[in-house]
Amino acid sequence: MSNEKKPNSAERDSEYAKRRREFRDAKAARAAPDTGSRGRGQPPESIHLYGLHTVRAAMENPSRTIRKMLVTRNALARMEIEDPQSLPFPVEMVSPQDIDKLLPPDSIHQGVLIEAKPLRLRKVAELKDATVVLVLDQITDPHNVGAIMRSAVAFGASAIITTLRHSPQESGVLAKSASGAFEMIPYLQVGNLAEAIEELNHLGFTTIGLDSAGPERLENTLTGEKIALVLGAEGKGLRQKTANTVSALARLDMPGAIKSLNVSNAAAISLYAARKHLDS
Repeated sequence: MSNEKKPNSAERDSEYAKRRREFRDAKAARAAPDTGSRGRGQPPESIHLYGLHTVRAAMENPSRTIRKMLVTRNALARMEIEDPQSLPFPVEMVSPQDIDKLLPPDSIHQGVLIEAKPLRLRKVAELKDATVVLVLDQITDPHNVGAIMRSAVAFGASAIITTLRHSPQESGVLAKSASGAFEMIPYLQVGNLAEAIEELNHLGFTTIGLDSAGPERLENTLTGEKIALVLGAEGKGLRQKTANTVSALARLDMPGAIKSLNVSNAAAISLYAARKHLDS
């Protein structure tokens, strides 16, 4: 009789989740625009944004420069654009198949795509007047980051800070996952996350790292008038240097049988708690 230990259901679920993340990350990497010789972490000269919510938000963002739009007649009607010639950029009427050719397989473009310049890169020093920011420690899945952006906008966060490496660049995949929120919140990518957290500390933020084994409940660490919530990747959590740099480590207490959450859900709960503290 074999003594080999069989994986329990939690271990199997974790392994399946890991495989799903690896598949999504590989797919996102194929979808990302080629940066050519501009170097690692440098934004491309232009990106493709697609989907009704994403394009509408980009058109309403005064900081976004749009070079041209490809759109079907049906999508133009759904966007309630009566005179495409009145827009401040060229508009080309196309078929859905024309847009398909410009995007990775299975991209849901809803009949509209724009070619746009990436948004201006921001600096941490610009957040001196912010009250709530999110810091993401190498969260690689653009779908998770997009969901986090939506929660960040919903709870009035001022910015999201993440790493240049091991995090999604500005792209159509990320913007589509954020469903318009990408245009509503600054997305800062920094070379050294620990240094960025130290800068936040100097700017007067209480920087709180979320850790399932944190010594304090999140509610007990929320102090001051400026909060930076720091979240790590699923499975890996916060890197040691990140954990050593934050003001405090905290946990989300969960009375149920499941003790861990998807990082986007954890971000939403943490943002709610931070907003409740600041509004009290």
